[in-house]
Amino acid sequence: MSAPVYLDYNATAPCRPCAAAAAARALESGGNPSSVHSAGRGARATLESARRAVAALAGAAPEAVLFTAGATEADNLALRAVDAERVLVSAVEHDAVLAARADREIAPVDGQGRLDLAALERALSSGAGDTLVSVMAVNNETGVVQPIEDVAALVRAAGARLHVDAAQAAGRMELAPVWSAADYLSLSAHKMGGPPGVGALLIRAGAPFQPESLGGGQERRRRAGTENLPGIAGFGAAAQELAEGWRAEAARVEALRDRLEAGVRASAPQVVIAGADAPRVGNTSCIALRGLPAEKQVMALDLDGVAVSAGSACSSGKVTKSHVLSAMGWPDDLAGAAIRVSLGWATRDDDVDRFLAAYEKLAAKAKAA
Repeated sequence: MSAPVYLDYNATAPCRPCAAAAAARALESGGNPSSVHSAGRGARATLESARRAVAALAGAAPEAVLFTAGATEADNLALRAVDAERVLVSAVEHDAVLAARADREIAPVDGQGRLDLAALERALSSGAGDTLVSVMAVNNETGVVQPIEDVAALVRAAGARLHVDAAQAAGRMELAPVWSAADYLSLSAHKMGGPPGVGALLIRAGAPFQPESLGGGQERRRRAGTENLPGIAGFGAAAQELAEGWRAEAARVEALRDRLEAGVRASAPQVVIAGADAPRVGNTSCIALRGLPAEKQVMALDLDGVAVSAGSACSSGKVTKSHVLSAMGWPDDLAGAAIRVSLGWATRDDDVDRFLAAYEKLAAKAKAA
């Protein structure tokens, strides 16, 4: 029996061997980074080495990196630990941003899922008080890239601050320009092939921040509690590998994604690909096959040994209506027939071949329906 084909990298990427090895070494070595003895000093060296690697991936200073339990915590810290009177977020943000502040205001997007810059400018000019704007670099469902530098120009002109959720951007696009535009930036280890349960919030020097976890002096007194050293070590190893080779990896994956989309269109010319006319990262396809509900597509592909998802994987396994596609103006019947296929570092040609063979069966079912 063939091994399953995993095409759900936007949910979580398989752990890179370098990251697994680094996490295992940290587990075996032990030590608390806050201890002054030799074991503690070794743990501290591992921690700071990972901090430098994560910072380098984003083109940031190591001091900017605050390690967290993941991008969800990083997003929450950015929106809740910053004393902003007003928060503006795009309509297609991850739930970690949308749920962080009940008083957040929504900025609309266009039919391709890109932020409506004119609407954002009007919103910025109509309010008063300290304002924080939160816009993701790359959408987790569609792969659409937001115009972060243009957003930043509007935010700066209004005297506001900018948070960018870059969880889906790392390893798929250049991060340094994104960080240069932002005051706060969220990252996730497991989206880039590091261990789950660890992430980072990058905080620009001078940007306001109030710690939510109090107690010890860890993370420069910005997040109390002993650091997850094995997770952080794996995070650092994944970041270092990507810093050295992300361009070649992204180009290889994009070629596979383009071949996959061409094959899908050949099997079912009626498919709609979300954000197809907008800039996208090269690993993600959100494909709607009208007439066949997304959950049935996911189950049928799973029975054929192919793992994909229906939208975000952060809803405890539930398949629900996509707020992203709704914000883009998609009707319910089309949004409800959309699956997300996301590729990554271990995806190979035969994975795409097997997906396309399975998808051809789906297209036949949709045609019959």
